Amino acid sequence: MLVLLSPAKSLDFDSNPITEHYSQAAFLKEARLINKSLKKLSPKDLSSLMGISAKLGELNFERNQMWKTPFKPENAKQAVLAFAGDVYQGMDAGTFSEADFDVAQQTIRILSGLYGVLRPLDLIQAYRLEMGTKWGVDGYDNLYGFWQEKVTKAINDDLKKTGGPLINLASNEYFKVVDSKKIKAEIISPAFKDLKDGQYKMISFYAKKARGLMSRFIVQNKLSDPEDLKAFDLDDYYFNNELSKGKNWVFTRDH
Repeated sequence: MLVLLSPAKSLDFDSNPITEHYSQAAFLKEARLINKSLKKLSPKDLSSLMGISAKLGELNFERNQMWKTPFKPENAKQAVLAFAGDVYQGMDAGTFSEADFDVAQQTIRILSGLYGVLRPLDLIQAYRLEMGTKWGVDGYDNLYGFWQEKVTKAINDDLKKTGGPLINLASNEYFKVVDSKKIKAEIISPAFKDLKDGQYKMISFYAKKARGLMSRFIVQNKLSDPEDLKAFDLDDYYFNNELSKGKNWVFTRDH
């Protein structure tokens, strides 16, 4: 079983990591190439490209200028502890044991506009580059073109080691970088819905947090059989057989 997640825009490089273990990302050469082109953009250019405020444009200009390999614990942080958005609050890797990190390192992959695909303990430096950004690199029109073949191959290579299925807990924006027709495993796409006004609806904040919770559930229970995923019950979610169709599994909660 291999789990795919999106990264987060919110980052935490202030708190100390709870594990000393770390690894190096597989595509640092490609990340250096992308960063080299981003370094040429002014704060105003970045604001325009990414649709962000002038303040965020300035922040990310500074990040791009400071970004430099090699990555070491002194200048970088493990991806799963550096990302701090809703998914990662749900996963709460800051409370993982060393055994949990070992399982996560084998089973979780994080898609990234800058780094391609990351293992949880891969060191990263601060950045902002969403996969959907219309930014051409190395002759490609956008990041999807640049990354698709590399990322798809990396995921297939990992699936050879872990076995299937591929559990897609990434957003549509990020999962689009994967050539799903070439994935050599079954793909299961869980969705999370809350009861609101008498109907089950996907509420973004809760759905993102639930993706992190499910990742935690997989890691801490060392799941390898996808059927065991249907026992997911954190934060009162439960598998809804009625709403699930094929490999689109729906988990709901009633409050």
